[in-house]
Amino acid sequence: MDATDRRDEPEVRLTAWVHGHVQGVGFRWWTRSRALELGLTGYAANKPDGRVQVVAQGPRSACEQLLALLRGGQTPGRVDTVVADWTEPGDPIDGFTER
Repeated sequence: MDATDRRDEPEVRLTAWVHGHVQGVGFRWWTRSRALELGLTGYAANKPDGRVQVVAQGPRSACEQLLALLRGGQTPGRVDTVVADWTEPGDPIDGFTER
């Protein structure tokens, strides 16, 4: 499904908590690149406990693709677990940033 097909899809917000060795290895940069390729907005943020929080907003199918990539084993570092939470979209987010 390309971006044109996704325009009619309802938007969602994915909040994913990524556990493992995911800080200091380019994980947030990699996530940002994949999210932008999928046309998503949001951010990836390091947390003090070693996790990375990924918040992505856009068409559900694109968010599902990002979640599959996060769980897919091709990320920088080592992902042990990804815990996902789905909600209605919040306030609009410009771009996709690393925090």
